[in-house]
Amino acid sequence: MSYLETTKDVYKQAALTPDVGLCCTTNPIWELPGLKIPKIMQEMNYGCGSTVHARDLVNNPKTLYVGVGGGMELLQFAYFSRQKNAVVGIDVVDEMLEASRKNFQEAEEMNSWFKSEFVDLKKGDALNLPVEDNSIDVAAQNCLFNIFKTEELKKAIAEMYRVLKPHGRLVMSDPICEQKMNDTLRNDERLRALCLSGSLPLNEYVKMLTDAGFGTIEIRAKKPYRILDPKNYPTEELIYIESIEVAAIKDPMPEDGPCIFTGKAAIYYGAEDFFDDKKGHILLKNQPLAVCDKTAAALASLNREDIFISESTYHYDGGGCC
Repeated sequence: MSYLETTKDVYKQAALTPDVGLCCTTNPIWELPGLKIPKIMQEMNYGCGSTVHARDLVNNPKTLYVGVGGGMELLQFAYFSRQKNAVVGIDVVDEMLEASRKNFQEAEEMNSWFKSEFVDLKKGDALNLPVEDNSIDVAAQNCLFNIFKTEELKKAIAEMYRVLKPHGRLVMSDPICEQKMNDTLRNDERLRALCLSGSLPLNEYVKMLTDAGFGTIEIRAKKPYRILDPKNYPTEELIYIESIEVAAIKDPMPEDGPCIFTGKAAIYYGAEDFFDDKKGHILLKNQPLAVCDKTAAALASLNREDIFISESTYHYDGGGCC
């Protein structure tokens, strides 16, 4: 059985018998006015973070979500659009699609604003999305892409890039690992199906996105996820895994390379009221400005004694300059 077939079987069973411990379900649930999330959706929240960010969801965006789970994030996306078929949910597992449909009926009873027709559920493959080119404002996936091996991962990212409109956003939450997991884990396709095997180091993860053409990358959060230890997993050493929330934006690729925000900030503390590098970056005195890694390096290369560049915090919430 191939790892993709194993994955499909794992999530078929998770649809038929919800498994709270399947992935990571300890993330805080959105608390929004008038939004009530059915308990079953929370139990079927098979993700490792959140892909729902209010600043991505202005002006009634057309949203695509791949790997529907119990429908929780689809419901949250629908909260911001509230139009027929405004949210498209794609899944290859029939049982998961059916479970989501049932969960949406419960969500309708709990939320006066919600109608199941807001979400268009379709059977489809992340590697061949049944969606037109340049038709989506926000695309998202949670704890899905990291199960893919390299060639499939490249194709899945390319598919997301294809369906996004110019300046559209691909929002993702995935486990990452700075260790080479494939070198330390003995072959176990079920581990890959459980989003544990094959996790990429952050720099490789980002490079996959920029190689696909995304000109801006935002590292929005990075946090502890879990430990793989020799007593409980087929590994010969302790492996620490983090989860990461990332937005890849379909901006044109700058001539000098992508803009990658990892939570760096620049602070000017000189004698003048501000510093202007004549390249579009104005630093007000003692006011931190979020900058991409490329701009941070350029400012640091000036060797000024009155500009401080912070380390990467791996937390970025917009408002930056590139």
